[in-house]
Amino acid sequence: MAWFYLVAAGLLEIVWAYSMKQSAGFSRLTPSIITLVTMTASFGLLALAMRSLPLGTSYMVWTGIGAIGAFLVGIFVLGELITPMRTAAALLIVSGLVLMQLSSNG
Repeated sequence: MAWFYLVAAGLLEIVWAYSMKQSAGFSRLTPSIITLVTMTASFGLLALAMRSLPLGTSYMVWTGIGAIGAFLVGIFVLGELITPMRTAAALLIVSGLVLMQLSSNG
């Protein structure tokens, strides 16, 4: 169940990052509320996951899901540029997540 909480927390991190962008510096009410609600839920689920998962694994997976998700939302929703360097950076993050998962199973 801890891994479910952790993945859900990571997905909510994507939502709050996107809604924070849409809030225009917290000057728009609805995206600001969505940011605060999803941020709180994301932290809460991360805390639940950390009850049984190691700190390093939990935090790395949580931020990794958020970083890669925000990267993809930026490209596919917001029309941000995709460059070889940005793609390589994203692949390195994914590689780190895979290695962390593999090391957790050992």
